[in-house]
Amino acid sequence: MKENLELKKVLDLIETAIRPFPKAAMFELRERGYDSLFEQLISCVVSIRTLDETTIPVSLALFAEARTPEAILKLSSSRLTALLYGSTYPEQKTNTILGIAKAAVEQYEGQLPADYTKLTDLKGVGPKCANLALGVAAGHKAISVDVHVHRVINRWGYVATKQPEQTLKILEQKVPVELWTEINRLLMPFGKHICTGNLPKCSTCPVLPCCEQIGVTKHR
Repeated sequence: MKENLELKKVLDLIETAIRPFPKAAMFELRERGYDSLFEQLISCVVSIRTLDETTIPVSLALFAEARTPEAILKLSSSRLTALLYGSTYPEQKTNTILGIAKAAVEQYEGQLPADYTKLTDLKGVGPKCANLALGVAAGHKAISVDVHVHRVINRWGYVATKQPEQTLKILEQKVPVELWTEINRLLMPFGKHICTGNLPKCSTCPVLPCCEQIGVTKHR
C-alpha cells in the first residue's frame, strides 16, 4: 500500500533529486539577469514545443540584439525570424512576439502589466506562459502547468485530468498558495530527467513510496 502523498515533503525530496540537472529554462534565464516580465514572457513563447537546450541559446541570441519591446519592434520580421530559428514555428512566434511588443508599447507605455487577464488577452499567450512569467518575473503566486507537470501530477495520482488546463484548475484548489511557483520550478526538471515520459526512473525515484505510477507499464 502506497504512503499518503504529502506535497511539501515530496517537493523537498525532488529539490534534492534534481540538483545535478539543469534548471528549468525560465529560472535559468532569470539567474542570468533576464528577469523582466517582457523578457520572461518572450522566452516562454520561444519555449513552446521547444526543448530547454534550444530555448536558452535562442533567447540569449535574441536578447543580445533586443531586450525591450521598443528594440524588438526595430527588428525586421525576417531578422526576428532568423533569430528564432532552432525553436519550433519561428515564423508564427515572430508574429506573436511582434504583437506582444506592439501591445506593450502602444497600450502599456512599454511595460507589460503584471496581470494574468491582460497577458492572456495578448494573442499567442496562454495560461502556462502568463503564469510562468508572472511567477518568475513578478513574484506572483502562480502555477504553470507544462507537459511535464501535467504528466507527473497525474502519474502520482494527485489529480486525474486529460489536459494541462484542467490540471491547473485543480492544482489551484489543492496546492497551498506558497507552493504555486515551486510547482514548475521543481516538477519541470523532475519530469524531464527522472519521471520521464518513457521509461521513468522509478527504481531510484524518491517519490516512489507514494506514487501510484498511473500509466507506467515499463520503467528503469
